Amino acid sequence: MIEIAITKKLQSTSGQMILDIRLEIVEGKLVTIYGKSGAGKTSILKIIAGLLKAGTGVIKVNDDYWLDSSKGICLPPQKRNIGFVFQEYALFPNMSVKENLLFALTKSQDKKIINELIDIIDLGDLRDRKPETLSGGQKQRVALARALVKKPQVLMLDEPLSALDNEMRQKLQQYVLQVHNEYKLTTILISHDVSEIIKMSDYLFEIDQGKIINQGIPTEVFTQNKGFAKFQFIGEVIKMVNQDFIYIITVLIGKDLVKVVADTEEASKLQIGDKVIIASKAFNPIIYKMD
Repeated sequence: MIEIAITKKLQSTSGQMILDIRLEIVEGKLVTIYGKSGAGKTSILKIIAGLLKAGTGVIKVNDDYWLDSSKGICLPPQKRNIGFVFQEYALFPNMSVKENLLFALTKSQDKKIINELIDIIDLGDLRDRKPETLSGGQKQRVALARALVKKPQVLMLDEPLSALDNEMRQKLQQYVLQVHNEYKLTTILISHDVSEIIKMSDYLFEIDQGKIINQGIPTEVFTQNKGFAKFQFIGEVIKMVNQDFIYIITVLIGKDLVKVVADTEEASKLQIGDKVIIASKAFNPIIYKMD
């Protein structure tokens, strides 16, 4: 169990903000922190990692205290058993893929973990290549493998897939889930992608202005107050066409296009790029904008 209770004064785009967060994360789960830009998501990860000092608080991982401001405990990042993957890859440009992984090893570690990770994350054909020759998705796979070299207690992912195209993002999601399960990790993900969160996460914390405003199983959080439905799919609005008194809304769900009829009132709440839920009540497809 990871217990987190932290406060921190932050400067946001709208002025000063007080981060005041209390989380409990069950060991072995993959949880997501979700919210608008500037809500404090990345600051939470940095405080957990020891890269940003909390104002006050406690971080307890199983029976170990990484932070207890009342007792003057604040472990440095190197003493917190975490793996951190950022959106930026931060690979050493003068080193090959394998050398980047070897650099993350501690002196006492068995090198067999390197070959193990190369196999699991499918880096065999890339092991001798330099980062400049790799695609964005390939670099992110290397960054993920490097974060796992020390077999961390906690893997933290700060929007690592947001810059990738949809096909590559889906492949990386599978790699993350595979290593999460293979190494029995506790994983904390930051993501804005609703379909990604639902696909990957066991639990969701939604924050706004430094506070938790909602939490629970992702499908329940995102569909609450939407009513009962026989089926539900998450997609993105890519086209809206007005035909007399109705609109034809085209929604991209994975690689498939779905067209839904909406009245003028429903369509007025939507625009191109919105994340939506397509649901069915009594065989009648209904479209909901994600909150």
